[in-house]
Amino acid sequence: MTEPIESASDDVLLPMREVASLTGVNPITLRAWERRHGLIRPVRTVGGHRLYSQQDIEHIRSIMLWTSRGLPISKIGALLARQQDTPGIAASGSTEAPLVQWQEAVHRATQAFDGAELERLHGQLFTIYPKATVLEAIVLPVWRSLASGNAFGRRSQWLYLDAFLRARMLLRLQMNPGNGACVLLADGSGHAHELELLCAGLLMSNDQLRIEVLGTGQPLEELPLLCKAIQPAALVLWVQAPLQADALKRLRALQMGVTCPVALAGDAAAASSAGLRGSSIAILGNDHASILPRLEALVRGTLQI
Repeated sequence: MTEPIESASDDVLLPMREVASLTGVNPITLRAWERRHGLIRPVRTVGGHRLYSQQDIEHIRSIMLWTSRGLPISKIGALLARQQDTPGIAASGSTEAPLVQWQEAVHRATQAFDGAELERLHGQLFTIYPKATVLEAIVLPVWRSLASGNAFGRRSQWLYLDAFLRARMLLRLQMNPGNGACVLLADGSGHAHELELLCAGLLMSNDQLRIEVLGTGQPLEELPLLCKAIQPAALVLWVQAPLQADALKRLRALQMGVTCPVALAGDAAAASSAGLRGSSIAILGNDHASILPRLEALVRGTLQI
């Protein structure tokens, strides 16, 4: 039973453990920001437990943003007060403006080939935001913008950022707890870049799913060999371009050669579904919000194909 609270706003109030999980800020730091610096003011239940509003969460993210820029914690209280008093500042602090600022910071560090700064930004971003926000709203847009440019030095900048991100995403995947169900993720259309595949794997991974990303160029015909050795709970093929008739034929043959469920995910997954009618190959979708719950259901055996 939820304890009654002494005071509350119209916001949904979250306990400390959920706020810590959502923001990545540990409870010790949250208590210090409240008691020592007065930066956040959660309400209390009758039993003394802290409950945080959406405004508190935005303040926490703002604090992390400003400290990442080197601002002393002692000066952040005045900025938070000014943000509350000025609606324009408050709005820019809680919507898209910080994401654009983070993109610009990553871009500047890449242009300067500053690995130390990229490392610092990487650590701060994964502390402040959920991984889907970091990848889809900040990091990958910068990576794609550099990939599409042709100005002098742009290719070198893209390669520098690409190498940095591939190493960090692989490390994060390897740090995922090893007791979840193993899912193999492979390039199904021959158009995926290694970083995109690693990011997709990271977004699919959680406490219940351990994603093992196979190298780009993995032959579809040899996937049954890997599945026999690894015994995954599922095999997911990442498709970035619609599959042609020959690829669809090979995919049907692959599905017959493995004992685990097979699924398609990525931008062209839905477009390829028409050619797979009558098969048991699942379509997971092309965004994190739809892929993860469908993949979990596929592994449990409850997904309706």
